[in-house]
Formats: sequence, C-alpha cells, structure tokens
Amino acid sequence: MHLIALLVKIIFILNIFVAIITVFKEKRDIAATWAWLLVLLLLPIVGFIMYLFVGKKLSRDDIYDIRSQQQMGLDQLVELQKEQWHEKDLLPEDELSHSAREMVHFFLETDHAILTKHNQVELLTDGKQKFQQLFQDIEAAKDHVHIEYYTFYNDQIGNQLRELLEKKAAQGVKVRVIYDSFGSRGTTHEFFKRLEELGGFAEPFFGSYRSFPNFRLNYRDHRKLVIIDGKIGYIGGFNVGDQYLSRDPKFGYWRDTHIRIEGNAVIAMQSRFFMDWNATVKEKKMTYQESYFPLSAPKGQASIQIVSSGPESEVEKIKLGYIKMISDAHKEVLIQTPYLIPDDSLYEALCLAAFSGVKVKVMIPSMPDHPFVYRATQYYAHALLENGVEIYQYEKGFLHSKTMVADGKIASVGSANMDYRSFKLNFESNAFLYDREFSQQMQATFAEDVKHSRKLTLADFKAASRWLKFKQYFSRLLSPIL
Repeated sequence: MHLIALLVKIIFILNIFVAIITVFKEKRDIAATWAWLLVLLLLPIVGFIMYLFVGKKLSRDDIYDIRSQQQMGLDQLVELQKEQWHEKDLLPEDELSHSAREMVHFFLETDHAILTKHNQVELLTDGKQKFQQLFQDIEAAKDHVHIEYYTFYNDQIGNQLRELLEKKAAQGVKVRVIYDSFGSRGTTHEFFKRLEELGGFAEPFFGSYRSFPNFRLNYRDHRKLVIIDGKIGYIGGFNVGDQYLSRDPKFGYWRDTHIRIEGNAVIAMQSRFFMDWNATVKEKKMTYQESYFPLSAPKGQASIQIVSSGPESEVEKIKLGYIKMISDAHKEVLIQTPYLIPDDSLYEALCLAAFSGVKVKVMIPSMPDHPFVYRATQYYAHALLENGVEIYQYEKGFLHSKTMVADGKIASVGSANMDYRSFKLNFESNAFLYDREFSQQMQATFAEDVKHSRKLTLADFKAASRWLKFKQYFSRLLSPIL
C-alpha cells in the first residue's frame, strides 16, 4: 500500500510538471491557459488526450498554407481604398458617422476587407423562406455554384440540396462544396459521390473528423457562404439540415438570420471561398477566371464589408468589430446570439456601454443545444444583467441568430457567435452593413422577437437551485476552451 501511495504521488507530481510545460509552451491568452491547466490537472491522462486533439494551436505550416492564398484581384483595390479613406467619395460623412468610417478603415487594415457599395440586401429569418429562395437561385445558375457550410446533414433538406447540385453539375455548371466534417457528422464523402461523378467537387475542410489522428479537430470551418454566378451571395447563421427548417421537435421553431446579397459584396465572398477552397484541397485548386468576379451594376443602397476571422490571425477582427460597434453607440445596441460567452474585453465593452446610458439588449435562447455552453451563457447573462444590460430569453423556439445592430445605423449578420470559440478557434465570416434602412429593419425584427421573449430579472437567477448555479460557475471556468 505504501508503494502504491508513493507511485500515486509521483504520478501526481509528474502530471503537474508536464501540465505546466504543455500549457505554457504555446502562446495563448491567460484565460485559456488557466482553463487548460485546470483540465490537465483534474483529468490526468484523459486531459492530455483531449489537449492533443482539441487544445493544440495551429502549426506555422497550417497558418502559412492558409495565408498563402491571395485574394483574387482585390489587393490593389484594398490599397486604393486605404488611400481614399479620407476622401468623401469613399464613405461620405452624411451617410454615416465618423466612427463608422473608422470601422471601415480598421477592416481594410486588418482583413483587407474592401468596402462595396450599392448592394441590394434581403433579410431572411425563416428557414423555409431561406431555402426556397436559395433553391430558386441555384436552379437559375448558369456558370457556377460555390457552397461552404459548417453543417451539411444527410437528411431531407440535405438530400434535396445535393440532388439539385447534381442536376446543375450535369448541366455543366461548376459546383464546389466545402463542408466541415465535424459539424456535418453523419455525412461522409460518399454522400457526394454522385455529384463528383457528374463533374462537381466536394471537400471536407481540414479533412475528415474520422481520420486518426486529426490534431486540427478543434479548428472548424463555421462559415455559411453560398455564391452563385458571382452575382448572388448568401451569408448568415443557417446551416443545411432539417432542424433549420423547424423540423426537429427538440428545438421547435428555429429562429435564425441570413441575408441574400446582390452586388459587389459578392466579389468579396467569392474571394473568401477561393482562399478556403485552395487551403482545403491538395489538387483541383481554383484559378482566376473573369466569370467568377463579374462587376455588378448598382442594385441597392447598402455599403457592405465581408469580414473573416480565424486562428490564422492574431487579430480577432470580428470581435473587435463588435467592440467598436458597442463602444461607438450612443443610444442602443441590439444583440442576438445563441452562445453568450464574452471574453474580458467584450464583457467590459458591454458593461461600459450600459453604464454610459446606452440601451444594451441581448437576446439568448431559452433552451440549450450544448449543455455546457448554455450554462456558461446563463452565467454571463446573470453577470451582465447585474451591470445594467437587458437580457431577453427567446421562447418561441430555438434562437440561433448571430446579429448586432448599433443605433439603427450599422448592422452585423454572419456566423460568429459571441463566444471564445468564434473569436479564436473557428473560421468565421460576417457581413458588416453600413445602411440605415437595413439596420432599422433589423431593429424592427428584434422588436418582433421581443414579443416572443421573456425579459429576465435578477430574481430569476436568484431562484435557481444550488446545483444549477454550480453548473453555471463550473462551465464559466471552462468557457475559454468550450
């Protein structure tokens, strides 16, 4: 027994020593460092296996492969817009505030995100509406259909979309699909075999989650992009699956937000797809063709930047865009997110805005789709409520929308949740729209959702059981790695 006790002590000491070396040898923020250290100390051996698969940062080779993909023909336009930033014809002051112009410049510098003008935007908040319009646009495609989804399920709507893509490929339309194998669990490459036989292509981002070992498992392609003939683009929160059409009894009505764009913003989306495709495949890489980047005649009035972020960059561009919107708001900030797990900088920005008299309203789901994440969301909802932020719980079904509106002037719609994973680990894309008409439409949509929500109070959290509070606090400790 003495020998066993001694052996346990040795293992315990070695575990602490190796855990410290393992976590601190990679550069990461202090919250994630301590969260991983907690996992490694509490779960010897198991914790190290978890870290190996989901804790390791992307290698320099992986980052270089992604960075090496050039934005097709847009770099010169970015430099030109930087030079024109102070000129009124780029973003006239009577259109937007000076702070909005600062945001445009920030995204130009950090993401090479060109500002595109005269876009026509359609707001889509219902899955049936979104897929009906998407199918019509794909049916009318003449040259190419490019699709990138985190989730592409092998279910009713997934099969319908695949069959439509097969039909278009048979007609000679160039079809390419990027799907995230982890987000599309149950969908194997065999699912797209017929599409490839007809001349289309489908590739899992960063390889299959089934491949062993896959040490890039923690870095997921969470983007949701569709580009049709370089003229029509879709971006937002909807994935491909029956639950997104409210067919899953577990979630009931699925409330999400997507936008359909016609105009030159689609060129920026196309560039993003190019880079993701060429970073995903070893062969069959895409090369520049004029048909992929057609210039569009003015369609509407919306000015848009398509902004992407991911672990290939140290700058958390979408998160900083959120903070800029919150910090510059004078009257109101409206936020919808299924996962509310802000880091310190975002949390403080929300509190500062509320303390300064800005109406900050955050809407979250009333049910979990990921229990750990939802408990952490509840923790931060309580903390923000204590600091003057209004919290609404959507009760008509499941809220999956990822949106922000500031003062009815600037809006963001995309794939990025308000959590560590979206800011640091996932590859995300958002549209930032500088347009009063669209922003006010988003305001009206939020107000309509409030009718189906319950405004939470401190009494609601005080009434929670001790066990629930413990789960919320414990989930919060692990929030940097959820």
